Amino acid sequence: MRSDLFAQENHEVEGPGNFVKQNSKMMKVELSQGSVKALQGSMVAYQGDVRFDAQGAGGVGKWIKQKVTGEGLPIMKMQGTGEIFLAKLGMDVHVIELENDSISVNGANILAYSESLQDDIQLVRGAGMLSGGLFNTTLTGTGQVAIVTDGPPLLLQTGQAATYVDPDAAVCWSAGLQIQLKTDIGMKALIGRTSGEEFQLGFNGQGFVIVQPSENMRFGGAQDAGQQVQQQSPLGGLGNLLR
Repeated sequence: MRSDLFAQENHEVEGPGNFVKQNSKMMKVELSQGSVKALQGSMVAYQGDVRFDAQGAGGVGKWIKQKVTGEGLPIMKMQGTGEIFLAKLGMDVHVIELENDSISVNGANILAYSESLQDDIQLVRGAGMLSGGLFNTTLTGTGQVAIVTDGPPLLLQTGQAATYVDPDAAVCWSAGLQIQLKTDIGMKALIGRTSGEEFQLGFNGQGFVIVQPSENMRFGGAQDAGQQVQQQSPLGGLGNLLR
């Protein structure tokens, strides 16, 4: 039997660590190094003896935050022995190594993360209650995080001048940045979309912001087209993403 499907580039990829990218759209989780939390519904295949358990909010405090903010990312805990292959809607997969670090992530962009990381829902400072999309998830500690982007991401270095990003397009950013909400109702008419361009997140301080070339993650688009995932919202060694 012959086919380009059997080409070497389509074979399973081996590598160190729990998270091993198989290609730009798919990742493999090696459970031999510990259990992992992942987005419910993201498993596309697995091999071995694996158990999948629904992950609760993690206490009354987190449960209340999820109910108030709408930021309850549906998470499953994967444990056992074997390999799990994960993907989300054909989006680009990126692996981040956290080394006693903390980052803030749009929950719609989270694919999986090590159980060793602490997760929490936090209000973006200065954003108030104007938009459910302004509550993100922070991941803190040492471990791996897999995120997805709707297209190739852009790394913006922040510095003296403020950096402004559409809340839909902001994927993750340095935990130490100062953030404020900029409101300009006139922007809505100028830009021509109704997904919230009148609000921008302003980032100040030394750090980075990862931006995706899409505005369909929180205020509509793919999630509203039958693929909806509840909103919510993680840097030390960033690997190839920051190169």
